[in-house]
Amino acid sequence: MRTPLPTLLFSGLLLLLAVGAHAETPEQKGLAIAVEADKRDTGFGDFTARLKMELRNKHGDTSVRLLKMKTLEVIGDGDKTLSIFVQPADVKGTAFLTWSHAKRPDDQWLYLPALKRIKRINSKNKSGPFMGSEFAYEDLASQEVEKYTYKYLRDENLNGVDTFVIERYPAYEHSGYKRQVVWVNKQEYRPEKIDFYDRKDTLLKTLTFSDYNLYLDKFWRADRFDMVNHQTGKSTVLSWSDYHFKTGLTDRDFQKNALKRAR
Repeated sequence: MRTPLPTLLFSGLLLLLAVGAHAETPEQKGLAIAVEADKRDTGFGDFTARLKMELRNKHGDTSVRLLKMKTLEVIGDGDKTLSIFVQPADVKGTAFLTWSHAKRPDDQWLYLPALKRIKRINSKNKSGPFMGSEFAYEDLASQEVEKYTYKYLRDENLNGVDTFVIERYPAYEHSGYKRQVVWVNKQEYRPEKIDFYDRKDTLLKTLTFSDYNLYLDKFWRADRFDMVNHQTGKSTVLSWSDYHFKTGLTDRDFQKNALKRAR
């Protein structure tokens, strides 16, 4: 027996309404992409690395700083990171400690050997430049999912790489950014590029990740970060090397009082 046309139309309408009710919103899709990226980078435990920081002014003049880096993964909260300057002589011994947090302001301290004192970075100053670079203090904390709200924008091919393009909005106070646009590698769920917009919603900086390597058969790390400030013409290049994972670091290695002994 053939079903009457009105019944078919009504059934089709119900199906469309049901599908529409369960359709993923741009906000839900953006969050899902961020959650998957975070999931894929969970479980590394800890790592150490060496870092070369190249500061360039708008005239092309360059200064170089060398650092030792230590990071401890903290499940259920943000990671802990210790940065120790080893060259040149005028910054040697300077140490920067970050306790990132998912749902409250990050804790950050800077040890200045010339003054022999530990300076706490006020949460209202997290948008300031770190040691003269184009990286703000807030850029150096781990990027926990809960720190932002998200929105999927589009799919895009970026230099031959298929990416999701998502927008994220800082959910924490005193950010120097109104929003960030992030290009996420579709296959590996790693960031390829980030555009940072200032509080006036004007493009401020672009961070590009390159020279990725895979560690422990799971964790991708970019060996090069290029941060360009479009408003000043300055730039900073971070070159990473000598990664070592699961080295046995503990909370004791990331205590505030350990800053003065950092080597």
